[in-house]
Amino acid sequence: MPRPVLDLAVVYTRASLLGPPLCRELVELIAHVFTEEEASVARHLGITGSTSRAPARAEHRPVEEIEPILERLSRDKGAIWAAGAGARRRYGLLPLVPGMFELIMVRQRADTLSAWHRRYLELFEALHETGYSQLYTRHEVPVVRFLPVNGVLPQLSSALPTDKLEVVLDRYQSFALTECQCRITMRSVGEGCDRPLDSCMALGSWAEAAIAQGLMRRIDQRDALALKREAESAGCVSWVVNMASAEGQASCSCCGCCCHAMRWMREFDAPAIFAPPHFQPRVEASRCTHCGACARCCPMGAMAVDPVRRQRWWLAERCIGCGLCALACTRACAVQMTPVPNYRLPPESWLAFALRTAPGIARTAWDRWRERQAESSWWPR
Repeated sequence: MPRPVLDLAVVYTRASLLGPPLCRELVELIAHVFTEEEASVARHLGITGSTSRAPARAEHRPVEEIEPILERLSRDKGAIWAAGAGARRRYGLLPLVPGMFELIMVRQRADTLSAWHRRYLELFEALHETGYSQLYTRHEVPVVRFLPVNGVLPQLSSALPTDKLEVVLDRYQSFALTECQCRITMRSVGEGCDRPLDSCMALGSWAEAAIAQGLMRRIDQRDALALKREAESAGCVSWVVNMASAEGQASCSCCGCCCHAMRWMREFDAPAIFAPPHFQPRVEASRCTHCGACARCCPMGAMAVDPVRRQRWWLAERCIGCGLCALACTRACAVQMTPVPNYRLPPESWLAFALRTAPGIARTAWDRWRERQAESSWWPR
């Protein structure tokens, strides 16, 4: 393995990049995304970014030779971020996910993937399967929240405006759409499901930025809501960034079999990045027939039913409060959604959002730093 590629793989083990321990899967992914020359330049970047002068000095090469490499990585591949113009243009590394994965895949469509992108998805999925996400999901970092599905909302007399997709969408004038990168991934590796692909959206200023960069295509509010409802009817659940109000917003309609964040919880019992739900299911024992409909539709595996022993289980730590279980219980109507005591409203500002997520981020960074110190003792020199 070329030394620059291995050096860059070591850089990607940093906690600031949400990186895994140094492993074969990580090295193979980096070797696929970056050529030896690209890795040699990128290893001098950080998540906060720098101008092209810094890697040029480190590589002892002219800026005129380094800038095209950085532009290729940012504009063509989507492997790094870039911002600004001219001499002040800055370049930086992205976390593997969320970050690089989304930027590489956001412009792709499932039916037009190149061989390079298909191989990238294979390697990305292999790295995901190592379970390294557990390193970053031990502590609560409530970045996103799930909304109750439309059909269950009329039952929820205590639902807030922030719980309602229509109210969230009404706050914005601009909408942008692309295909769900997670479902593209799982279809590419021969797994996943046939739920709708058109479900990943940006709203407001984020939509305008994505459209300007050619990352997403513009849609109107009516189409956005129709696509969300179509996804819900197929068993998907929608999330938004855990903010009550912001100039920009993002949302995707996810399924438990494809969404990587949801799979962190399903497959690795990690709390992931989900805010505690506003609602939770309550089962009326006298009505329950143990048919298992609630368990079959739950995207998180939070409901389990044994029809033979006539037993059922609910795993509160996995529940996202979507209400699909209540909708599925049409015969007995045994499942009702009830408010969670002491529910915390979404933050009203980015400062409040940062303060709420900061403790979990700090504890995660500290844990990962200690683990990385132990790992570094066997890294090749």
